[in-house]
Parts: sequence; C-alpha cells; structure tokens
Amino acid sequence: MAKHIDLNNQLKHYFGFDTFKGNQKEIIENVLKGNDTFVLMPTGGGKSLCYQLPALISPGTAIVISPLIALMKNQVDAMRNFSEDDGIAHFLNSSLTKAAIAKVKEDILDGKTKLLYVAPESLTKEENIAFLKQVQISFYAVDEAHCISEWGHDFRPEYRRIRPIINEIGSAPVIALTATATPKVQHDIQKSLGMLNAMVFKSSFNRPNLYYEVRPKMHASKEIIKILKNNPGKSAIIYCLSRKKVEELAETLQVNGIKALPYHAGMDASTRAGNQDKFLMESADVIVATIAFGMGIDKPDVRMVIHYDIPKSLEGYYQETGRAGRDGGEGRCITFYSYKDIQKLEKFMQGKPLAEQEIGKQLLLETVAFAESSVCRRKVLLHYFGEKYNEENCDTCDNCVNPKPQFDGQESIVKLLKIILELKEKFKADHVINVLIGNTTSAVKSYKHNELNIFGSGDEEDDKYWNAVVRQSLVQGFLYKEIENYGLLKVTEKGQDYLKNPKTIMLTKDHDYDSIEEESATVGTAAIDNQLFSILKDLRKKLSKKLNLPPFVIFQDPSLEAMATYYPISIEELQNIPGVGTGKANRFGKEFVKLINQHVEENEIDRPMDMVVKSVANKSKLKISIIQSIDRKMPLEDIANSKGIEMNELLKEIESIVYSGTRVNIDYHIDQVIDNEHRDDIFLYFKEDAETDDISAALEELGEDEYSEEDVRMVRIKFLSEVGN
Repeated sequence: MAKHIDLNNQLKHYFGFDTFKGNQKEIIENVLKGNDTFVLMPTGGGKSLCYQLPALISPGTAIVISPLIALMKNQVDAMRNFSEDDGIAHFLNSSLTKAAIAKVKEDILDGKTKLLYVAPESLTKEENIAFLKQVQISFYAVDEAHCISEWGHDFRPEYRRIRPIINEIGSAPVIALTATATPKVQHDIQKSLGMLNAMVFKSSFNRPNLYYEVRPKMHASKEIIKILKNNPGKSAIIYCLSRKKVEELAETLQVNGIKALPYHAGMDASTRAGNQDKFLMESADVIVATIAFGMGIDKPDVRMVIHYDIPKSLEGYYQETGRAGRDGGEGRCITFYSYKDIQKLEKFMQGKPLAEQEIGKQLLLETVAFAESSVCRRKVLLHYFGEKYNEENCDTCDNCVNPKPQFDGQESIVKLLKIILELKEKFKADHVINVLIGNTTSAVKSYKHNELNIFGSGDEEDDKYWNAVVRQSLVQGFLYKEIENYGLLKVTEKGQDYLKNPKTIMLTKDHDYDSIEEESATVGTAAIDNQLFSILKDLRKKLSKKLNLPPFVIFQDPSLEAMATYYPISIEELQNIPGVGTGKANRFGKEFVKLINQHVEENEIDRPMDMVVKSVANKSKLKISIIQSIDRKMPLEDIANSKGIEMNELLKEIESIVYSGTRVNIDYHIDQVIDNEHRDDIFLYFKEDAETDDISAALEELGEDEYSEEDVRMVRIKFLSEVGN
C-alpha cells in the first residue's frame, strides 16, 4: 500500500512541512503496511504526526485512544486547522451533549472523519462498542501508552482493558506511542496490547539543549523570584505537588510583579482553560501548575521548567522537563530537592495496596538517586531509560559544569560486588549497605547476616558513601536491579569480569543536600551587613529611650538582621521584613528606612537582586480567623480546639500577630486564668526590668515555681499589644 504513495508530497500537502523529523517516515511506512508499531519518542519529537498522516491517507477512520479531554480537544483543533472540513477529526468523551454525539457519529458513517479521539473509558461503553463495530477502522493508535504500566508514571487501570475491547470491536493494526518508557514499561505496554512482535522505533532520549540542575530546597520561593526576575519575559512552567502550593506560589509571584497564573484540576474548567490560553497567547509569562498541566501543550518556547517539589518518578521528571526548549532553543530545568519531600511522598502512599506502595517506593528511590548523584545528570537519566551516554562531560548540567572531586573507587566496587554475591544476589541496596556498614537491623539479624565475616567490612564509610558506589556501579553496568523482584541487586557479566580483573575507576561522592539545609538553618543568613546592624541597634536604643519603651517592643533582633541583609528603603519594603508588618512599619519605620537609605547611598551598596520578597498580604487565613475569634472573646482553649492546634501553637500564632504590629486584646481570657497580682508582676517586669523579651530570662527573674510559661507568654502578648501597637 505504501509503495504508491509519495509520503513527502502528502506531508507537504496536509501539514506544509518539507521534511520528516527523525524516524517519522519509517514509522509511517510501517503503519501503512498494516504492521503493529511501537514508538518511543521524547516530547517534542513529533509523535502525533506518526498517526495523523497515515490516518489522513488510509481508507476508514483511525481510533486514537488518549487519556485527557484537554489533550484531545487540542489535537482535534490542530487537525481541523489543516483541513477545510471540521468533520475530519472528532472526539468522543463525557463532555459532549447528545446532539454533539449524534453529529460525530453521522460524520463517521459518512466517511468524513479520519481521526476519532476517544478516552479509554468511552471506548468501553457498550453503545460505543456497538457503534464502532459498524465502522471501517484503519488502525488503532494508543497515545501516552505508558499509562498501561503500573511501572509508568501515570498508571490508568482502564488502559489495561484496551486489547480486549479492540478484539471485540474488530482487529486492526495498533500503533502505541509514548514519550517516556523504561525497558520494563516498554515490555509491559507491548505485552498488554498483545503486540510483542511489533516493530519498535526508539529515538534517543537525549535533549542536548536542556540544562539540568538540582538545588537544595532553601528559600525556594525567593530563589524562584530571583530566577524569573533575571529572565524577564521568558516563558516558564513551575510544577508543585499540591493545589494549595500552586495557589500560594502563583499569588506570591504576582505580588512580586511577575505575570504568573495558577493551573490545577480543582479550579473551575473555564478559569483553568482561560489561564492556559493566556499562557499560550503570552499575556502571562509563568504558569504555576500541578502535573495536570502540559500534556500535549505544544508551546515551543518554554525557556524554564522549575520543579518546586521533586516529582514522584524519573519518567514524570523527564516528561515535565521535556516541555522546555521544544524549539531546540534554550531550556533550563531547575529542581528544588529536599529529602523531607521524599518522606512526605512516602507518607502519601500509606494505605495503598502493598504492591503499589512497593512500586511507588522504588520509583521514588530512582528520583532520589538522580537528585543526590554528582555524576553527569544526562548519564543517569539516559541510563534509566536504557540508553548509554558515552560523553565524559555533557557541559549542560550542574554536575558537569561544577564537578565534584573524584576518588579511585576500585576497592569499594570490588567490596560491594563481593558482598552482593555472598548474599546470593537476593537483597536490595539498603540491606546490602546495612551489612557493609555493620548496621544490625532486624532484617540483618533475622537472616543472621551479622554473623558473616563480611559484616561491617565497609564501616570506614557511611551509608551515603555506599549509596553513591551502588548508583555508580549501576551506571557503569557492573550491577543491575531486578525490578520485578522489588529491586534486588544482581551482578552483571561485566561486573563478574571486573572482579577478575579490577582496575582504577574514578567515582564521586553524592551531594548531601540535607546537611546544606541544616547548615543554612543554623547559620541563618550569611550576607548580614554588621555595620548597618549595629547602627540600627543604636537607633532602636535611642527610640526606646525617647518613647520609654523596651527596645524589643520596637523591633526584635531578627527583624533588624533582615533589614541589615536586604536594605529596605521604603515603608512598603519594610512591611515585608519578617516580624514587621504594616502596623509597626507605619509606627516606627520612618527613621529606620531613612537611615538604611543613607547607609546604602554613602557606601554605594548594590541592593541584592532578591530584595525583600513581598509576601501575600494577610496570607494566613488562620491568623485572620484567630483575630476574629479573639474579637468575639472566645476562650483561647476553644479557639485552639476549633483550629485543631495545641495551645502552644495558638500562642505562637498570636505572638506573631502582635510582633508584626497588630493589636489584640486577650484581657477577657487573662482575667479568668491569672490572678491580678501575678498579672501585674509580669507586666511590670516587661515594662521596667526586661532587657529582652526572652521567656526563659523572664521565668528566671520572676521565679519558675510561682509563674508558668503559659502565663508569662499571655501577659507578654498583652504588654506588646498595649505598649507596642
């Protein structure tokens, strides 16, 4: 059939292109010959054309099975642009009215429709099966075919039913297409669709124009604002895992003058579609989204894909980052990583069936390995998809641009391979490492592995070190993970040969992002201007004498430190300093910003690009509702219970409200729980004796036996509110 057709002419005629990309032509020829075809092609490689063109030039209608309504609508609109007749492409799904469904069926029976897009759920409906039995079907195309596999990143159980339904409607060739599939997922797809003999066309997964970078997740919102401000007008997608975070981050970006919009499945359909269109039409530069966004969105000039949260799997990561630089131009992929996020994701899995939890955990472990590895990111990513990357330095990932020092890993690799063999290749990495470092876990004990003479033979290094050795041995091809069996480590033939003839192999230690986070948390901000800090303290002292107020009532030390780091030079900027707020900024701020401005000018200071990030006004609904409850004179215990928080947390919230300059009156509560004499003693202490607002100093002075911490905190709130606000 393909012989009589000049495909280049047809391509020009229907789509206006002169040449095919990659192996599109071979794929189309294979489909036209009536063969089952499996296409593995990265995002932006031109997958859709592989079934659209053969559908247009074959007799009958091609059935395209696709997972998302938005995706179908996109594709149908695109196809109609290439044709004069809207009937050329249709979709059948739950969003259509009865009249619309009747029109679709009429066009198909009239032979006008070349492509019919259906969701797998629609395909399984009895009335649709009965209808399609009357139709001449040219072939079936299964798009986003990774949805078939539990090991894929977007498993849909209904995809498993596609083959039986194809058999019921009537057999025709099948073309399955996906942009991400590991060898395991590929086999799963072919098996489930009954196409193990299909011709497989696999394009390289390497996207040379993408720059991959992983950063520790510290001050991530501020970092993102800095990145976007340094790249004005460039298109960016930011992925978050929760809808709440999407809303918060989009709002924070807007407040900071960035044209950003949110997108997630919880928004009403018209707002969501409107936001997507604004992004495509470039009236918004940034879309903040859950992973629901981007499937089939063909925006070629997305310059940045930022992951605020690490994705659940490397397939997900690859597909989402693949939305950057589809035109071959610049594409920066920046991910913020914290192991705490991984633990959160593991928590979400609890309660799911065990097999699903096990699969989810293994997919997460691969993500951790990618993030923490200091090996070329391209190497790790392509290895995951069963592809070898032989370059020594890709030059377009953070690990190659800033390489970590290397060490000779020969001895460690030999030790590791020997232990795996001694444990009969029946254990996962964590167990092997526990035996290596001499960690007597319950599993190690139950197998009596703590009695082996190899137990603890690698205890000169920690588990992080050995994890790096395992990961790099996998990439080197000395080991492989038996995925079906929950990731058991096995030694390959290449590994066996290495044991017989070991030689120098340079390895690198993994990144330790957690210790960077901890350091940052303890050190605080490093860029504090000590000269300005001491000038601000002097000003505070002067004001405190003039107003007859303790210095801490005016501004606390952490607020002065932040001022000496970010140099706010207007009342508006000052309001965004932690612990300041509108009330305090207006009451005490004038002299502070004047002094900071003078300091900046005299010393010709370049204020940092990440100037104070404006937070969303009254961001916390909790705080507003606490203030309203106090206004209604609700007992504090009842407020805490109604908010589902402990008393200690409630006091923290109220403290943060008064420290930022808002007045609250909790006298009604204090009068009931503290006797007048105690109350006056504490109040007087803060007014006349206290050099600091520290609670432990207050308890020491007042006597811990007589005064409780809770009482002192409540009276301190009263004091700050009345005297400071």
